[in-house]
Amino acid sequence: MKLIILDRDGVINYDSEKYIKSPDEWLPIPDSLEAISLLNHKGFTISIATNQSGINRGYYSHETLSAIHEKMHDSLNAVDGIIDSVFYCPHTPDEQCSCRKPQPGLLLQIAKHYQITLTNVPFVGDSYRDLEAAIAATCQPVLVKSGNGMETLQQQDLATTPVFNNLMDFAKSL
Repeated sequence: MKLIILDRDGVINYDSEKYIKSPDEWLPIPDSLEAISLLNHKGFTISIATNQSGINRGYYSHETLSAIHEKMHDSLNAVDGIIDSVFYCPHTPDEQCSCRKPQPGLLLQIAKHYQITLTNVPFVGDSYRDLEAAIAATCQPVLVKSGNGMETLQQQDLATTPVFNNLMDFAKSL
């Protein structure tokens, strides 16, 4: 299996400091859906690992998150793209769970789901916590400059991390 793991907010869709709380607020970054379709056509299975603490903060429900993801899947279907699975952490940082990135728990759930090792599986994110989770799970961390990527680049030394302008640039590189 050729697997790629993606963060959601800032990689596939625009992020918001106020959280993405409804399907109407979920807006894809230009070319991100087409990038997923391209990855699919290159034979890659796509999984999502996303922190969604807005649930436990009371900003939206599990049902609303499902509706947001339904919009994402429908939008992808329109460009012949598929996300095979979505794993999310509903916990706040104060809850100190093992699934909230930068902890590797979500990635380990993905490994268990697919019954594979994650060594060298690309995990594409836009924040340093994504990269930390990737390293902890033995994934290949990949940074995109969309979302918080530019800020992450300015704050961290990422000499060994591949960096791309956006998800489409990453997809084309494979």
